[in-house]
Formats: sequence, structure tokens, C-alpha cells
Amino acid sequence: MVMRRLVSASAAAAATLAAVPAADAATRFVVKGAGYGHGIGMSQYGALGFAKQGYTHDRILRHYYTQTQLGKVSPSPTVRVLLQQGRSTVTFSGAVAAGTRRLSRGRTYSARARAGRVALRSPSGRTLATYDAPLRIAAPGGGALRLHGAAQNGTSSGLYRGALELRPAGGALNAINAVDMEDYVRGVISAESPASWPIEALKAQAVAARSYALTTTKGGDGWDQYADVRSQMYQGVKAEFPSTDRATRETAGQIVTYGGQAVTTFFFSTSGGETENIENSFIGAVPKPWLKGVKDPFDDASPKHRWRLQMTAGQAAGKLGGLVKGSFRGIKVLERGVSPRVVRAEVLGSRGRTTTTGPVLRARLGLFDTWATFTTISSKATREEPRPEDPPAARQPSPEGGTEAGASMARARARGHVLVLRGRIDRAPRGAVVGVQRRVHGGWRTVGRTRATAGGRYRAVLPERGTYRVVFRGAPGPRLVAR
Repeated sequence: MVMRRLVSASAAAAATLAAVPAADAATRFVVKGAGYGHGIGMSQYGALGFAKQGYTHDRILRHYYTQTQLGKVSPSPTVRVLLQQGRSTVTFSGAVAAGTRRLSRGRTYSARARAGRVALRSPSGRTLATYDAPLRIAAPGGGALRLHGAAQNGTSSGLYRGALELRPAGGALNAINAVDMEDYVRGVISAESPASWPIEALKAQAVAARSYALTTTKGGDGWDQYADVRSQMYQGVKAEFPSTDRATRETAGQIVTYGGQAVTTFFFSTSGGETENIENSFIGAVPKPWLKGVKDPFDDASPKHRWRLQMTAGQAAGKLGGLVKGSFRGIKVLERGVSPRVVRAEVLGSRGRTTTTGPVLRARLGLFDTWATFTTISSKATREEPRPEDPPAARQPSPEGGTEAGASMARARARGHVLVLRGRIDRAPRGAVVGVQRRVHGGWRTVGRTRATAGGRYRAVLPERGTYRVVFRGAPGPRLVAR
């Protein structure tokens, strides 16, 4: 492509006088990032990549959880998962017993809290009996019962193995699935990793899920795991597939250990190419030798391996709220981890700076990960008196009439004016190349380039009227109309 010549600003050039007010001006805040999740432990897409390269699940786990070995837990423990919380009524079917009372599998029953106890009701709503908590609702041997209504895992009516335990909580009921560890793992794997993935990736997920459940508890009243991402996704029978059942069966009881002790196996979707130390992502966490950042060379199959978000300065300020002092100016990174995810940063405002953390920025701005760079690009499209170095071919006819007066305006009418795109890029060092693009037939065409001067400022003469933007290291500025 033949590039049209654009003229960059000179630090020594005299200030120009605008022939007319600016045609358009705006500021764009661009975030370029990598990865999806907290960045600690095993990358699920990375495990997929390793499995495709022929790695077995034990090698995959040793890669992500450094200096660890596989151990075994026996006998298999019971996991208690909170499915519904604070319900006035819990409804279920397919059960064979409630406490010592036999139930019909083909009927639907319900329960309500009553003075710290649990009242069991018939399909017609008649109270059958009242029990001390917890009331245990049993599934048939080898089978499952159905919990009606929305659960915390997003399932509207789900089948679950094991038993339901009903506990009063503040005048309402909590429904808890008490399930054998291996059946719990069966209900996790495909809720976390697609069942179509290679078996070794699914086996790595199985061991990580089992280890995580064994070593974590949320300290609830009668339960220790959420059914959602606050622990790990658990969907009961809905998540069971032949491939994931095989992964569970072939890793039965296997856990990750360090120094002979079971360890917490954090995992997440996408690393972007490198995982992170736990203390750099969970700010204030104690460093762990098995949760160190490692290279992740096969993670690029993920759609979130690289990503970009952009918004106006006003939108960014709204998301950041009280972190912005005055008008939003941008974000400056102060410290990065090994990956390099953002550990600490400053939110820059016209009235001062606010120090914050990468996880806070991720939550406030809705980022996929804390591996991010922040670029603020301000642009203004103007008509200006030409400078000596500006190309004559870029000069436009000057407007006539109006209230124009004075020697400078007379010169502009005599010599014409130039269309200029100018502004500032907060991350651009002096001499950095800034691309200029024009909107053509629904797409963007590069029409030239200029270079940044002190403070990231740039100036480019445009070849003709149209819609333009600048681009710096892949980050696009706002689109502006030059008239």
C-alpha cells in the first residue's frame, strides 16, 4: 500500500491558530489484556493444550502445581454443597425417605421451616411430620432425586445423587446436597471443562476438583461448598457424561499433595501464556511453593487468550467511581507480578491520584483478567492555519464570511487551511509511531503515520475530509469527523 504522507508535530514549531472551532473531540480508554480468571494454579485451556501435545494428567498437574505429587484419599469423604439458600419452601421429588419416614418416589413433596425445625408436607400441602434439623431426604440407592426451583449453580430443576439435608436458616430453609466425593467430582468436571475435551485434560480437572473440595470449606452452617464459582461449578447428574465419568473412575481418590499433605488446587480458564504467584493475584495471600507462576505455552486455543476492551473516559470514570479524583485521566501501573498481571496501580485524575490493586480494577472495569495494559487516547479534529512543513496538497479552501476578522484569518483565507488530527496518548514515549486510519467502506484503512512528541502528544495533517482515528500499539483512539 502506498502511504499518504502525514506531517508530525515539531517540538519547536510555533502554536497554530485554528481557522474554525474543532469539528470533533473525544477521549477513548483502551484496555488490552490476556487471560481469563485469577491466574493462579491450573489453566484449563492450558491443560487442554498440554493434553493435545500428549501429556498425561499427572504431568499436567505437576506442571501447574510445582513440586507436587499425586496422593490418594481413602475412604471417600462426603461433600456438602449448598444448592438453595433462604427458601421459604423447598420442593423435591424422586426421594425414598425423609428421616425415618418412607416416601413415594413418584410424588412431589415440600418442606418449610417451623420454629427452628423442618415441617415435611405432602403433595397437597398437608403437614406430614415435623423434624429436628437437619432433615435428611434420601435418594434411591445408586439413583438421584430432583430438587425443584432454581439452584445456585443456575440449574432450574436438577437431579442430585446422595441426599438432601434441609436446615432452617433465619426462618427459611437451606437445601444442601450431601454427596460422596466421587459423585461430587462427576458433577463438577463438565461444569468446569467441556466433556468433549481430551481424556487427560478431563482427568487433570477431576483431580484438581477433588483436591480443591477436600482442602476448602466456606464455613457454612452444615455445608462446606457453594455450587457455583465461589467454590467450583457443581451441577449434579446434569454434568455427568461417559467421558467425565471415565475421568472420575480412572483417577478415583487421587489428589494433589505437597510434602505428603493435600493442597488447595486453584484453577481458572485462561492464562494468556503464563500463570501467576498466588500473592500477586490474591493480594495479601501467603506465598505457596506449589502456586507459583509458570509458563503456559499451549493456552492460545482460548478465545480469551488475548482480548481488548474500550470505553469513553466518562464510562471508565463511572465504573471506577470514588477512585477517580476530579476528571478521569488514565491508569498508571506501579507493580506487576511475574506473568505480568497488575498488582498495584494508580487511577489518575485531574485532582490527584488514587492507589489501588489489579483485582479491584478488574472488578470495577469488568476485565477478564488483571493481565492488562491501559491506554488513554484523546483526539481532536481541527482546521488550522498551515505550518511551513505541512504539504500544500492537504490544504483545503477556507470558509468565507461569518465573523472572521484579523490578519491571521485573512492569511488563512488567502492560503487555505489544513485538516489536523491532534491529541495525546498517555503511554506513548517521544518518537513513538502513531498510525492514522480513515474509515472507508465500513472498514479502517491506514493512510499514514506520525510520531509522538513530549508528553505523548501527536499532530497529523489529514489528506481530506472524512472519519479518522489514531492507533497506538494496537489500541485505537476515538473516531472523529474531520470536515
